[in-house]
Amino acid sequence: MRIAFLGLGIMGRPMATRLVGAGNEVSVWNRTARQHVDGATTAVSPADAAKEAEVVWVCVADTSAVERVIFGDDGALQSLREGAIIVDSSTISPSATVKFAERANERGVHWVDAPITGSKIGAENGQLIFIVGGAPEPVQYLDPLFKAMGKLVLHIGSTGKGQSAKLGMNLMIALIYEGFAEAFVLSRKLGVEPQKMIELIQASMVKNGVVDYKAPFVLRHDYSPNFPLRLMHKDIHLMLEMAKENRVKLPALETVDEIYELSSEEGWDDLDYAATLGLLERWAGISGGSK
Repeated sequence: MRIAFLGLGIMGRPMATRLVGAGNEVSVWNRTARQHVDGATTAVSPADAAKEAEVVWVCVADTSAVERVIFGDDGALQSLREGAIIVDSSTISPSATVKFAERANERGVHWVDAPITGSKIGAENGQLIFIVGGAPEPVQYLDPLFKAMGKLVLHIGSTGKGQSAKLGMNLMIALIYEGFAEAFVLSRKLGVEPQKMIELIQASMVKNGVVDYKAPFVLRHDYSPNFPLRLMHKDIHLMLEMAKENRVKLPALETVDEIYELSSEEGWDDLDYAATLGLLERWAGISGGSK
């Protein structure tokens, strides 16, 4: 297929690379710095990338960035023909997603929200999970592209439902990691060896994928970004906004948001979100912290 890929960050670049490797004709564009992907053409704007494209795939930081690259003065929509598909793998506002889809539909362009989980390693290895919202026909049409980048496609429902489910999943990740971080720091303060605590967690009913993935990094205080803190913090704000909009109380998440606010003030935005553990260690007066 002819694909425009917009956004070559931690996740976007390996995704675009895998689409090229699957034999697609790919044009790439990145906002912050012009980047090259082997086998792809490099565009000067989203509109340039989208010329002749059947599919525009977006993977950018936030809701406003999606709006700019699709609907801005040099946005991709102006280049798309009727029947083209926009796929958004960013994590953004579900309510904004529905509005964006309506604007695209007015031009005869389909919108599929397909946020992802699997982190940097999953993107590099083609093991992503796509959490999809949209009409069945365009979702089915995209199947070869999903398969090139991922191991599973979960079609959650209509437009916006993929984003809604992704926020729910990330809410769990934020709370699970905070629970682990507090238990980890308390047990260290009480004299438990960190490796032994990890072994206990992994052998018991509290075993979970978040700790399995993060434990090796935590043990060596390696907070190089797989999922940057600033992006998880952005997602937490989206969760709280959606909760307010829909009259849902999230008291635990409100507390976790305070931890992220303080971590951001420390200048840790570009570290992995696991770096929030460093604040707990500091408050407990034990060695560690962010690197």
